Amino acid sequence: MTDANAGTDAGRPTTAATDRPRLSVEEAGDLARTVIGNTEEVIVGSHDAIEHIVTAMLARGHVLLEDVPGVGKTMLARAVARSFECSFSRVQFTPDLLPSDVTGVSVFNQKTREFEFRSGPVFANVVLGDEINRAPPKTQSALLEAMEESQVTVDGTTHALDDPFTVIATQNAVERNRTYELPIAEVDRFMKRLELGYPAPDDESAMLEEVVGTHPIETLEPVATLDQLRAARATVAEITVEAPVREYVTGLANHTRERAQLGVSPRGSLALLRAGQARAALDGRSYVLPDDVQREAVVTLAHRVRPVANTEQTGEDVIRAALSAVRVG
Repeated sequence: MTDANAGTDAGRPTTAATDRPRLSVEEAGDLARTVIGNTEEVIVGSHDAIEHIVTAMLARGHVLLEDVPGVGKTMLARAVARSFECSFSRVQFTPDLLPSDVTGVSVFNQKTREFEFRSGPVFANVVLGDEINRAPPKTQSALLEAMEESQVTVDGTTHALDDPFTVIATQNAVERNRTYELPIAEVDRFMKRLELGYPAPDDESAMLEEVVGTHPIETLEPVATLDQLRAARATVAEITVEAPVREYVTGLANHTRERAQLGVSPRGSLALLRAGQARAALDGRSYVLPDDVQREAVVTLAHRVRPVANTEQTGEDVIRAALSAVRVG
């Protein structure tokens, strides 16, 4: 059974990660909590957002951060990557950015008389796409293959990306007249969409005290290796998802499809199951509960929904209504 299918008869998703070394569920949860705590040494007052990003990485997902400028989106991505000892690259999306500026380009070598591939910034464990909606759709689409298949194809040749590979993209939510709308196909590839919001006064005061001199990101040390991250991801992929939970997720998705212009896709249903697996691991459980699904549903599904036109509903409204209406079988 392929990775895109929801699981085996035993309720355990089958993935390529099952052949890799794994941590125990308790060890995976401890690892996630350690990384969360380490990241909070830099990012104050954003515990839930940090938790969502770490669990998304464990669940092999990508994250879209949408908020006003200056609330720490870029610093959050850097802090998580550094906590995991990941390679990190940043792409500043601009109107004149080309797809090859993201993926890489083939260059003719005069000495060998052959074309050589020069990799772009997408070749890193954590790739920050800063203000991704400032670039036109053609450039944004350069990430589609990378986010779905962990590879890029340039001049007919396919190149595998680093393992693990996570895109954390920020989106400018203010200057709508100077940005492009993200293609639906790209939005659907993000496991979660998060908003940081302004910090509470006490948190902002604590942050100002920490960064008034040397910024703490400069001295932040890794607390997890890449091998540990890979092993934790393999563990999360093996978290049990029983039939009632899978049916509950299907029920939520169908509810949105019947009541919105565009409902949750099957990719979205799979993302919610994987997010639920990571949530269970964070809590030290080897199986997913409906509570895990409910805690992840809004950030995992709402950005995939387009409400009926000429209504004041948002995607979040549609998902919250589904959570209220759909019962666990």
